[in-house]
Amino acid sequence: MGTQRYLFETDDHAALREQARRFAEREIRPYARQWEDDGGFPVELARKAAEAGLLGLSYPESAGGAGGDITHALVASEEMVLAGHCVGAVAGLGSHAIALPPIVRFGTPQQIRRFVTPVLRGERIASLAITEPGAGSDVASIRTRAVRDGDHYVVDGSKTFITSGTRADVVTTAVRTGPAQHAGLSLIVVERGTPGFSVARNLDKMGWRSSDTAELVFESCRVPVSNLIGEENAGFLAIMANFVSERLYLAGQCVAIAELAYRESVAYAKQREAFSRTLMGFQVTRHKLAEMATRIAAARALTGELAARYVRGESVPSLAAMAKNTASDMCSFVVDQAVQIHGGYGYMREYTVERLYRDARLYPIGGGTREIMNEVIAKTEGY
Repeated sequence: MGTQRYLFETDDHAALREQARRFAEREIRPYARQWEDDGGFPVELARKAAEAGLLGLSYPESAGGAGGDITHALVASEEMVLAGHCVGAVAGLGSHAIALPPIVRFGTPQQIRRFVTPVLRGERIASLAITEPGAGSDVASIRTRAVRDGDHYVVDGSKTFITSGTRADVVTTAVRTGPAQHAGLSLIVVERGTPGFSVARNLDKMGWRSSDTAELVFESCRVPVSNLIGEENAGFLAIMANFVSERLYLAGQCVAIAELAYRESVAYAKQREAFSRTLMGFQVTRHKLAEMATRIAAARALTGELAARYVRGESVPSLAAMAKNTASDMCSFVVDQAVQIHGGYGYMREYTVERLYRDARLYPIGGGTREIMNEVIAKTEGY
């Protein structure tokens, strides 16, 4: 299973995997347990990732990126999970992957220079703020309001579950600038230090513990109109387009987490003895591993198809929902089996599978719940 790769991979992807592996083994894995205990990783990790050529993957060189497409970012993220054993750090390090695309796609050259390039250089941290205490998957119910006042917007409201929100310098924020429902949404960049913008608290989570997650508050926060991304009241389509790539990344992370749990389980089953033989000597263990491997391969195939079709420019919101559900279901199964194979040790924090079990629980929720994904599929299918 360790040799499994996406069908779209080329020699460039293989070289990138090696690059990401070396980086994670050096800069992430030695500190994974400590960062989990601390509830965060050093901001310097972003600069180091940028210097290693990993932060700007899939972004154009004109914006300060490293080129390539989303498949390159996908395999680099997977390899950092596999080698780094720290899902939260990789997720936090990649928060710009959902915060910057709307700016790159709909922003002006000046906005790209201001907000995108410094992040890709590892000089600033970016996050995406959509979810609110009363509006999660139902984006049309967003209530954070931005009212035009001369050359500024006055923003009032709150956001929650914001990855990297505690330390973000650039927050791509969904606000209501018009009437209720879809037609009145806009995207605006709020920068750290803007009067009226604050971090209410750092949220204490079950998993992804090395990634900070914040609740943000906007109180009469004055944001320059020049920070508006695209046209006013045209934010809904940008948000929906962003969801596709976000769900692709989440599906890829599920594949990575499951493969790591599988590898850890194979290694453990080969050395752990019971009744005078290793666990691998029992058919029940071998069959558990076979089922884990099969489900991982199936989820990888669907995720790879999604990535390939996305790169070709196809409209794939339904396939993205299918891939996310398939991969998150698979991941939940695999990490549960991994803990079972490890027995009592699988319940101990010193073992990687215990951390993966907690990390995996996010994926049927984050980026759109499993139930919402089924609704996306149903609407696309016309029923």
